[in-house]
Amino acid sequence: MDENIHNEVRRHRFLCGEMTQEQLARRVGVSRQTIIAIEKGSYNPSVALALRIARVFGARVEDVFRLADTEGESDGQPG
Repeated sequence: MDENIHNEVRRHRFLCGEMTQEQLARRVGVSRQTIIAIEKGSYNPSVALALRIARVFGARVEDVFRLADTEGESDGQPG
């Protein structure tokens, strides 16, 4: 099953002093192009990478990444 993941990476970068994509990429050990792809939603990060990104922001992974709302549920929990 191919799940759509919504992310708040760009918003968190700006909340962290307007961190650049390059700065985030270096801190989590990937290329800038990977960060661009994640922000655009064209690439879903591995669990390990999602955890590293959240750690850089001092946030919970679920505050940075979540399943896209496909069935009208806002929190991803069954009704």
